[in-house]
Amino acid sequence: MLSSENLEVQIHAVKVVANLDAEGRSLPFSNIFSEVSFLSWEQQFVKSYVPLPVPQVQATIGSSFFITGRSLPFSNIFSEVSFLSWEQQFVKSYVPLPVPQVRATIWSSFFITVTKPSTTEKEGHILTSPKLRVYTFAELKSATMNFKPDTILGEGGFGTVYKGWVDDKTFAPSKIGVGLMIAVKKLNPDSLQGLEEWQCEINFLGTLSHPNLVRLVGYCCEDNEFLLVYEFMAKGSLENHLFRRAEPLSWDTRLKIAIGAARGLAFLHTSEKQVIYRDFKASNILLDRDFNAKVSDFGLAKNGPVTGSHVTTRVMGTYGYAAPEYVATGHLYVKSDVYGFGVVLLEMLSGLRAVDPTRPSGQRNLVVWLKPSLGKRRKLKEIMDTKFCEEYPIKGAVVAAKLTLNCLDPTPENALQ
Repeated sequence: MLSSENLEVQIHAVKVVANLDAEGRSLPFSNIFSEVSFLSWEQQFVKSYVPLPVPQVQATIGSSFFITGRSLPFSNIFSEVSFLSWEQQFVKSYVPLPVPQVRATIWSSFFITVTKPSTTEKEGHILTSPKLRVYTFAELKSATMNFKPDTILGEGGFGTVYKGWVDDKTFAPSKIGVGLMIAVKKLNPDSLQGLEEWQCEINFLGTLSHPNLVRLVGYCCEDNEFLLVYEFMAKGSLENHLFRRAEPLSWDTRLKIAIGAARGLAFLHTSEKQVIYRDFKASNILLDRDFNAKVSDFGLAKNGPVTGSHVTTRVMGTYGYAAPEYVATGHLYVKSDVYGFGVVLLEMLSGLRAVDPTRPSGQRNLVVWLKPSLGKRRKLKEIMDTKFCEEYPIKGAVVAAKLTLNCLDPTPENALQ
């Protein structure tokens, strides 16, 4: 049995959406007490027990329960874990409940995080954010025409991304072709890592806003369904344009994309709470209809060091883009992202992938192969993407090559000096 002394419980009401009066007003959680009649948690659930998992594990009330990586339906948790009663832990605290017909909305938007007390701010919980809309699963089925196959934008180990439509003001589901086009990422329920990344995505994109970060519109957490809703990026990924059959990118367009991505990364590194992105690569740079670059996929992002120069963590990321010192030591610096940016710059200059096992032995790793040529003007022409058709400024290419070389410096303190 866990004791209440060694646990800290945080309650987060993400958003309450309910027609609370004839005018259809939506009231924030803090106002409910004075606006609607409510029952106490004790009355409503007949002194039922709320499970508390081992530290660092999240319980989502009314939806799913996570313990040691497993997802359990709410009805099964009593036999799976030790628990404390709600009454004992919260000293008969009252939780507002609206009238019955809107109870499910509150229920699916209420979260509890249980962790060990710490002097530093916790990660791994959903932050209250007025920017994000909490969707029901039914709403997202409507927005994507019941997840119709011909609305699929992409698939991967994490799940499937669908195209949908919402009202451009309320973000409620709308008819096809009306309002704002969105991308709905539907998580594969068997993807344990995907579940962690789903929550990380909400934590960061739910509280960060910048023109060069992709916009997270909202999310859904209902039963065993976990979804994320993004703005739709009409031109797809940078990877698609560099290595697939999308339209080739001119020098000026590549420069615009590089500057935009750099601004997004710089914002993360210089924000009030430093963020280390940890997975900077061409496939995570998305492009809008005007080729404005936006950094996406914050599933591996991590807060920067509170003290000192780095944090020590399990090595994550994509082979070929991760900084050498991070791979070797697990030490993650704010500047570790700069190395990944350098790899992407090299891909943009050469039109070649960071790692390609089909290339000859000494050329499979792009950095190992081409880095020696970046500082040599005579060899630079040989590594430039043939799709340029030599239509690029030589001086600009030299400057870009020098910048790339600086980014690829293996020592983080020397990067971009």
